[in-house]
Amino acid sequence: MTAMKRTQASPPLSNLLPPWRDYLLAQRGLSPRTVESYGQDLESFFLFEEELGQSGGLENGPDEQEIFLYLAWLRARGNTGRTLARRLSALRAFFAFAVEEGVLKTNPALLLENPKLPQYLPEVLSREEMEKLLALPDMDDKSGRRDRCMLELLYAAGLRVSELRNLSVADLDLQRGLVRVFGKGAKERLVPLHDMIQELLADYLRAWRPQFSPSGNQLFVNRSGRALSRQYVWKMVKKYAILAGIRRPISPHTFRHSFATHLLEGGADLRAVQLLLGHADISATEIYTHVQAERLRGIHRQFHPRSQL
Repeated sequence: MTAMKRTQASPPLSNLLPPWRDYLLAQRGLSPRTVESYGQDLESFFLFEEELGQSGGLENGPDEQEIFLYLAWLRARGNTGRTLARRLSALRAFFAFAVEEGVLKTNPALLLENPKLPQYLPEVLSREEMEKLLALPDMDDKSGRRDRCMLELLYAAGLRVSELRNLSVADLDLQRGLVRVFGKGAKERLVPLHDMIQELLADYLRAWRPQFSPSGNQLFVNRSGRALSRQYVWKMVKKYAILAGIRRPISPHTFRHSFATHLLEGGADLRAVQLLLGHADISATEIYTHVQAERLRGIHRQFHPRSQL
């Protein structure tokens, strides 16, 4: 195997890790947590190289055969297909950076297929469950008003928790009915807002948000006027789900799944839903077509006369 003949004196490929991390943070706009996760994936590969007796030198670099051995090494240690796919993705990105920097001639992971992953259908709320849950916050209380706006906005715009927490007052354009959202990699998208959420937000900004004495421009703040924690949003959703009688576990992301599913059920185009969710790849959006198919099968089994024989 060509990788076995690497020049031992050449600098290790791991020397590229610090500039690669800087590139991911500064140019790709990834979060420090994501960059740290990528770094751990690469360190796993370098550990494998050490066990294999490789130098990881810059002259030749690893080849496909070595990466196959690495994936087998991971699987033998009990790693799941999902972990293997994530680590292979990290290797692809790292080797692509090495090629751009002129360190490697080719990306040895470019043509390798990801491990087959089980297809998990996202949990979604029915329209009736959503209506019941959204009606629960106390509209005569400032915290209830804020919670109602957050829940409605999660569902109205299909937001991630981080996107909701990072919204500023300036991100709202209620005259045009739009919210500006900064998603993964600091990618910006504009999402339209329906009339009801526009009215709720206008009332919240005028009469209720000032009661929290906000210390900055954050749209939603806690009782001390500071940004809400991620944990608060999760606990809030869980609280109202229990009050609504929803016993299965749901999270803020359930609102995003429900947003996409209900749009598709209403006849929305898959490409439009992809843009609204901020998915870079339409394959990430296609999971919701499986949700539709599963529901249709259930309806067919329940109501078709020949299914009841």
